[in-house]
Amino acid sequence: MSGGPSIVAAESVRDFFRETVHRAVDNQGVKADDHTVHYVVNLLTLFTRADELYADGAPGRGLPALALLLHQAVDAEDPAVQERGLQRLGDMALFIAGFFPDALARRPVDVDYYIRMGGGAYGTLAERVSRSPRRGVFGKVFAELGEKFDRFVDVIGEVSDSGRGHTPADTLRLYEVWMKTGSERMRRRLEDLGIVPISASMSRARH
Repeated sequence: MSGGPSIVAAESVRDFFRETVHRAVDNQGVKADDHTVHYVVNLLTLFTRADELYADGAPGRGLPALALLLHQAVDAEDPAVQERGLQRLGDMALFIAGFFPDALARRPVDVDYYIRMGGGAYGTLAERVSRSPRRGVFGKVFAELGEKFDRFVDVIGEVSDSGRGHTPADTLRLYEVWMKTGSERMRRRLEDLGIVPISASMSRARH
């Protein structure tokens, strides 16, 4: 009986993400297989648990560096360990780029880096698991995540935006992220705030 509340809570979280992810996919105009959308819902549900998010270290020590995750995956001798490492790299990159783009804009390693690393990890993983009788079914899921990684970053970003207000500093960081990524979602967020985003190249062309 004592385990009941945690199960209910978990299901509630999953239901929330299922609804918001499907709505964001529609809003962002992302054409995705149902299995891929289901994977993203499960990913967000899983990472609401701090022990999963910080599986490589205790909370408070910072999230694991993507380069370290890639190094661990590549250097592993067991192919199964390599695949799990690539999957975690893709999952972490997708989650962080979607939920924390404003924070990444203030760091030397920005959202573009996470998109490249995560998309590459999923793409490599798709090629490997597609040859596996046991995990081949995930090949199409990882392939789609790799090909549309930036679009799914926007999907997760919309989920993250739900109910979030904006201070002037938030708006400035939002503009910085748009300048670096050219994200359509970021552009629409700026326009909703009454700001017409103009890229540096467009600005130079007018002078």
